[in-house]
Amino acid sequence: MLASFLAAFFFALNATFSGRNARAHGPARANIGRLIVAALLLGAFAHTLGHGFSSASVGWFLLSGIIGMGLGDLGVYAALPLLGSRLTVLMTQCLAAPIAACGEWLWLDTRLTATQIFWGLFILAGVALALMPSKTSPPRVAIQPIGFLFGLVAAAGQGLGALVSRKGGLIADAAGEATHNATFGLNAAYQRIVAGLIFASLWFLTLHLLRRKPSATKSTATPSTPLNLRLIMANGLIGPVLGVGCYQWALATTPSGIVLPIAATTPLFAIPIAYWLEGDRPSRRALVGSVLAVAGCIALTLTR
Repeated sequence: MLASFLAAFFFALNATFSGRNARAHGPARANIGRLIVAALLLGAFAHTLGHGFSSASVGWFLLSGIIGMGLGDLGVYAALPLLGSRLTVLMTQCLAAPIAACGEWLWLDTRLTATQIFWGLFILAGVALALMPSKTSPPRVAIQPIGFLFGLVAAAGQGLGALVSRKGGLIADAAGEATHNATFGLNAAYQRIVAGLIFASLWFLTLHLLRRKPSATKSTATPSTPLNLRLIMANGLIGPVLGVGCYQWALATTPSGIVLPIAATTPLFAIPIAYWLEGDRPSRRALVGSVLAVAGCIALTLTR
């Protein structure tokens, strides 16, 4: 449970750096840059203090990276301009948890108690209250119906990616590997990041080749924006390394139906962080929803 809360906190803190990174370098360079940083840092750890690619569950974590950090992230990027940030986050976070919980029940026969289900839904209701657009706070983009399809892809990617990670953790545990520690989580995060980096690189390379047009005249393109290495390093360390590492650690020890509702409070953790770093004052409804979601997290933590 501690790992779940740490994951939500690091993901929330990383959201600020991700926004700055994307504005400074563009979505493709920002995403690839942070994944490269994360792969290098996690790789150095995994191949010295961890077990690198020698785990019995390596294939499952690579697949989880393709689903969650590949298809899931692409769904998010596609939905954002069509739904806006709040609706995209709302769909992704609030649908991923039930998708993962139902999948784990059907595939792995993991059954949550009625009390755990209630408090998980209570948390998601608090998140929905805090993030749901309203007449006084409408979406900042023109909503397009196709965006909901991409939002569903994003939610399914996150939920099914977590489910596959759960399967990988069970395989590793059955093989006698020590899964109940942060080292396992960081090593699993490394394997997921590598798969996500390869998938994202191939995707953006394909888009680049499809959009490139032959030109018979001299190019008039402006020079690329210089890289802000400190920003890319911070974005790669806080989210993909610390955030994903804690997320994988949590999934190795706790059912996804419990981990994902807590991880869904990420945008609520981001509220005080955004206020502290950027002076973004939250609405009263966002504060009420946040209090309800946090209360649900406490109750879920105390549930046995």
